[in-house]
Amino acid sequence: MRLVIARCTVQYVGRLEATLPEATRLIMVKNDGCVAIHADGGAYKPLNWMNAPNEIREFADRWEITNPKDERLTITMLEVLSDSAHDLGEDPGLSKDGVESHLQELLAADPNVIEDGLTLISREYPTAIGPVDLLCRASDGTTVAIEIKRRGEIDGVEQLGRYLEYLRTDSSLGVLRGIFVAQVIKPQARTLAETRGLAWKEVDYDELRGRRVDELRLF
Repeated sequence: MRLVIARCTVQYVGRLEATLPEATRLIMVKNDGCVAIHADGGAYKPLNWMNAPNEIREFADRWEITNPKDERLTITMLEVLSDSAHDLGEDPGLSKDGVESHLQELLAADPNVIEDGLTLISREYPTAIGPVDLLCRASDGTTVAIEIKRRGEIDGVEQLGRYLEYLRTDSSLGVLRGIFVAQVIKPQARTLAETRGLAWKEVDYDELRGRRVDELRLF
């Protein structure tokens, strides 16, 4: 991974146009070619980014990043304060908590709980940006990517969106759509999913395990 701290301006041209004015920022270039630009704040989310695959061309005063979608990110370097590279090695991936892992296992065994007619293609379907929890085939022939969380929040919806963007580069998967699944999905996450054309589904972990609600009542 390459980490560059620089005073810079950034211009993105693609599905829309966006500009970041002059400021000091962190530019992160991952080994797969993904480029992300961060401010000193805002948690994990970058100000702008370009997902791999990318072509990065470096000039004396700027970087030009392009991809097969005809998107272009131009980073004009006004002053480079730090430029370092680090070999992080192979990452073992995210270890999910017991509930989330078991929830995925139960839904993989019976994806019809999520939507009638779904059949499992693969669990933990591998991609360059991480594994898709479930990849299924719907009764209408479409391919369905499913992201499963214990608690459904905005970052889970965004994660599913990134997986779909990557999967759509593989024409063999045909028509793709996504479903965001969790025990409880926050209203903001539901709204974001619907805005991005994603479906969502709340599931009951105890019911999936075969427990009845009555069993939890004292009276």
